[in-house]
Amino acid sequence: MTRNEIIIKVLNHFFEFENQNGTRADFSLSEFVGYLNKNTGRGSLEMRNISGELRDSVPEYTNKTLSDISILIVLLNRYARGYLRQAMQGSLLHNPDEFAFLITLMTFKSLRKSELIKRQVMEKTTGTEIIRRLIDKGMIKERADRNDGRGKLISITNHGRDEIIRILPLMSDVSEIIAGNLNNEEVNTLSYLLKKLDHFHNNLYLNNKEMSLNDILLKTKSHSV
Repeated sequence: MTRNEIIIKVLNHFFEFENQNGTRADFSLSEFVGYLNKNTGRGSLEMRNISGELRDSVPEYTNKTLSDISILIVLLNRYARGYLRQAMQGSLLHNPDEFAFLITLMTFKSLRKSELIKRQVMEKTTGTEIIRRLIDKGMIKERADRNDGRGKLISITNHGRDEIIRILPLMSDVSEIIAGNLNNEEVNTLSYLLKKLDHFHNNLYLNNKEMSLNDILLKTKSHSV
């Protein structure tokens, strides 16, 4: 396909996109890119069937595509954790959460316990237990926070840093495995979309944690307009 043919195709897709959203006053580039991805892909893919023969008896309360996204994110998290556990066999680390805590600490001189747990989007009790285990293994250390008499600062030890460096090549392999059969363009698009979702949900987690689901839903709709 020549350069001019590609330009003509892009223009035709834009006019189709504009016709479908004719009542809108303006559009974003990311919306148009999403439209292109949807309409110029390698054919539509159906979600594999994980339901039983009685699936029609379950009422659908939401758009099927939105439902599929929620389910697929959960499933992909499980696949990823399975690969990560394999990569950590023989390691002194027992699970992906311990790795995540250590790799984060490698990028800071020190952090407050609460800040580290918050960055991992984790409940305080669970995060505190992970920190305790890593201290027991000698992979992180804690000291008093001079600016807060009751606070504790934690940092990674040489032992923890050595263990991270040892298993990083395996983690790199896991990253490639998780990307699966996506090409470079699809990887970049997925990365952008996941970052966009993370920014939205992390803001809710940090600043609106006590909001009801109904209020969160209203906020979601206001951002999607």
